[in-house]
Amino acid sequence: MLKLPMYLSKDTTNLEKLSRKNNNRWLRILRYWYVRIVRLQDSPKAIARGVACGVFAGSFPFFGLQMIIGVVLAVLLRGNKIAAAAGTWISNPLTYVPIFAFNYQVGCLFLSARSSGNKVALETVSDIANMAKEKAAILCLGSAVVGFILAIIAYFITIKLITRWRNSRQFKRNRNLQHFSFKNNDLEFLENQTKHQD
Repeated sequence: MLKLPMYLSKDTTNLEKLSRKNNNRWLRILRYWYVRIVRLQDSPKAIARGVACGVFAGSFPFFGLQMIIGVVLAVLLRGNKIAAAAGTWISNPLTYVPIFAFNYQVGCLFLSARSSGNKVALETVSDIANMAKEKAAILCLGSAVVGFILAIIAYFITIKLITRWRNSRQFKRNRNLQHFSFKNNDLEFLENQTKHQD
């Protein structure tokens, strides 16, 4: 008997489990990068500069080069390189189409071009190349504008998150140290009492 794979099965419970598993996987990935960035041992401003560089680079449609561009920008601006690499994941296979479509529309607004495109007779290779150059320029301009705005937003959000995380950790450490010191003081008090009784 031929057994079908789970995703081809007619049993919907397996499909529901598979979709929940994929959703949990993406949430785990997001949480991993969040915790990894928050726990970096650099100044909050350096981490925020790194995230901002990564978000800026991730806004461009240079697949495969986004991380390199983000890290190079982070080096130039003295940002954290790991945070820059993580920031480039603003564009991922789930967000490529919406981000770049929005960037293209923003580029059209700045260049006063029509996003629907004119019906141009593409008879030669040079006509196709000229149209591709025009569309690429519109997309890159829109990506630069959107990337700059997103980088500024990411910078301030990252500073706030890092300082909040570190302050809460410091508060917990201080509370634990106080609790520990009270226990030690109690032990010393009990030791002194037993010595006085002897």
